Amino acid sequence: MTQMHAPARPGRATQEGLRRFVERFAEEHPPLTLAAADLTIHDPAEVRRRYGGVFNYLTRVELEVERNVLELRALMPDATEVDRFFYHDVWSPQELQHGILLDAVQQGFGLEPEATDLRLSAKMRLVGVLSHLPGMLGVIRLLYYLTGAATERSAVIAYSRLVDGLQDMGERAIAETVIAPIKRQEPGHFAFYRLSAEALIGEEGLKDWQLQLARILRRRSFGLVGVNNRKQQADFGDVARALDFDRDLLEVARQVSRVERELLWSKEQGLDVPAYILAALRDAIELSVVREELSPSEGRP
Repeated sequence: MTQMHAPARPGRATQEGLRRFVERFAEEHPPLTLAAADLTIHDPAEVRRRYGGVFNYLTRVELEVERNVLELRALMPDATEVDRFFYHDVWSPQELQHGILLDAVQQGFGLEPEATDLRLSAKMRLVGVLSHLPGMLGVIRLLYYLTGAATERSAVIAYSRLVDGLQDMGERAIAETVIAPIKRQEPGHFAFYRLSAEALIGEEGLKDWQLQLARILRRRSFGLVGVNNRKQQADFGDVARALDFDRDLLEVARQVSRVERELLWSKEQGLDVPAYILAALRDAIELSVVREELSPSEGRP
C-alpha cells in the first residue's frame, strides 16, 4: 500500500509558519463528500461481524466534533487566531464529513449509529475560567496540542489497519473511497498539533513551572480518544482488539506518545513510553476481554 504523507512541514515552528501550513492544508484537503464515495459492500454480514464495533465507535467520535468545538471555545476563550482558524474552519468540517461517511458505511451493513453526546461538561467550563489566570493559557494550549497529537496519531493507526483489513476481505470500494481518503487527512491534523506544540515551547516560550504543571496534569487527565465512561473504555478495547493493537501494544503506545515524549519527558533518560498511556491502553483491552467473557458473542476473528 502506498504510504500517504502529510503536507510538508514549514521550515520553522512559528505562528506565521503555522498559518501558512493550515491554509495550504485546507486548500489541498477540502472536506470529503458522500457523492465521491463508493459504498458497495460485497459481504455486509462479515464486515459487520469483523468491524461493526470499529465503525460504530469511529462514527461516534467523528460526529462528536460539534461538542469538541464547544469544548475548545470554553477551554481557550483567548485562543490564537491560528488555533481558531484550524479547529473551526478546517478541522471541524473535515471531521464532520468523516463521521457522515463512516455512518453511511455502517448503515450499509445494517448498523445504526450510536447516540452522540454533544453536552459541554462543567469541568470544561471551569478550566476555561482558569485559563485567565497568569500563565495558565499556555499550559492549557500545550495540553490541547498534546491531546490532539495523540488522538490523531491513534486515528492514523486505526484507519491504516482498517484499510488493510477491508482490502484483505475484498471490500476495496469502501476501503479505497471512504477509509483511505479519511486516513489521508489525519496526518495533517497530527502535524498541526505537533508544530503548534513546538512553536509554543520554542517560539513563544513556557516557563519551567508551566512545563512541570503540564506534566502533572497530563499524567492525571490522559484519556483515550472517545472515552468518557467505563462502557466507552471497553468499547475502545473492542476496537483495539479488532484492529490488533493488543498484538503490538508497546509500538502503538510509542507512536501515540511520540510528541509528548519529545516535549515533556525528553529529560527522563530511558523513558520509552509514558506509563499512563500504556496503562490506559491495557486497561481498555482488559475491560473488553472481561466484558466478552461475561457476555460471549461470536468471538474475535
